[in-house]
Amino acid sequence: MNADTRSICTRLDPPLAIVAGKRTPFVKAYGALAKFPADQLGVMAVRETLAQINMEPKEIDELVFGSVCGQSDAANVARVIALRAGIPQDRIAHTVNRNCASGMESVIEASQIIREGRAEVLMAGGAESMSQVPFLYNEEAKAWFMKLQRAKSWTDKLSLFSQLRPGHFKPVPQIQLGLTDPVCGLNMGETAEVLASDFDISRNRQDEFALESHRRTLLAQEKGFYNDEILMISGDLTGSAPLQEDLGPRKNQTMESLGKLKPIFRKNSGTVTVGNSCPITDGAVGLVVMSAETAEKRGLKPLGFLHAYSIAGCDPKRMGLGPVFAIDKLLHGTSKVLSDFELVEINEAFAAQVLACLDAMKSADFCKSVLGREEPIGELPLNQLNVNGGAIALGHPVGATGARLILTLLRALEDRQLNQGLASLCVGGGQGVAMWLERA
Repeated sequence: MNADTRSICTRLDPPLAIVAGKRTPFVKAYGALAKFPADQLGVMAVRETLAQINMEPKEIDELVFGSVCGQSDAANVARVIALRAGIPQDRIAHTVNRNCASGMESVIEASQIIREGRAEVLMAGGAESMSQVPFLYNEEAKAWFMKLQRAKSWTDKLSLFSQLRPGHFKPVPQIQLGLTDPVCGLNMGETAEVLASDFDISRNRQDEFALESHRRTLLAQEKGFYNDEILMISGDLTGSAPLQEDLGPRKNQTMESLGKLKPIFRKNSGTVTVGNSCPITDGAVGLVVMSAETAEKRGLKPLGFLHAYSIAGCDPKRMGLGPVFAIDKLLHGTSKVLSDFELVEINEAFAAQVLACLDAMKSADFCKSVLGREEPIGELPLNQLNVNGGAIALGHPVGATGARLILTLLRALEDRQLNQGLASLCVGGGQGVAMWLERA
């Protein structure tokens, strides 16, 4: 089996219509949304998305939601979201996990469900509370607690307490485990350092990219671009002021302040810092999707259409290059070229990762030796990339980001009266997803 058949591009005919979308504000973990588990964030997004087009929950045939961290008390969090949002109990729901691409995967699976005729109108999206990812006990501590639970007498219990050690109370952050790839042994930041080294991407260039992400996001906020995208969370729920704005962008961010931050993944020789990486974030996104034909029959004006998607695999140590492999497959499968797309969204997991993708796509040597292309994919102008900012400023709630990219890109095309868009992201574990989206 060759590479082209292992990772192919899928074209949708008729295209999938994205008819509505809303999301919660994106907030750094342990902040204003910390008390809301993923299911509550998802319910907010679903309800507001339906309200946007005056659609009742009973009109949803099925719900597919992405989520990565796994809510402890909601194993199939999509089902919980569906029921708590008022979708009838005879409508099925399931959760998908393709790591960072889970939000996109929900839309892909929704398109497959529609094509097979199982449902007509779906709610897709993603929800993640990274604040509520639990802390774990180490193996020695777990064994101690199990013995304590099984102890029959007070004598046995007192004996066990005498064996208790301070190390038993040192927690293991599950989020740290989740952000480390078990195959290559590197956490996601370390894979960004690999790319920075491979492509000789300087610390200064990364910090400049990060600063621009904040600048563009703040400008978009000032213009009101995100107002119709983000739902309002009332003060009754937050316990303080109402919230309808992403809280990650830094108005006082400067190259000087970024330059003072120390590398966190390679202490002595690294270039990746918290300032040129995306923050750990809470948030949820909802999208109502259906076939273009169904939207027309219902008299709904879609935000836009999904024409094709591709999923590709790559080296887990260089997972940040996933968009390059996926975009290559998408272009090959659609006979399009990079310059056909007027706006592009590539998720900003790390500045080094996005910059490596840009360098790889325009490199004749990389494209020939790694992708087998006779010509480079092409050079992507920065004024067409993430024009309203990206995850370095907004944040990256892993299960929801893919859906956010779709929603933001379609709205950006509408805002600028453009038509063709490309959305892509890298995926922990060494994958990439790319989507061809069209406004009209």
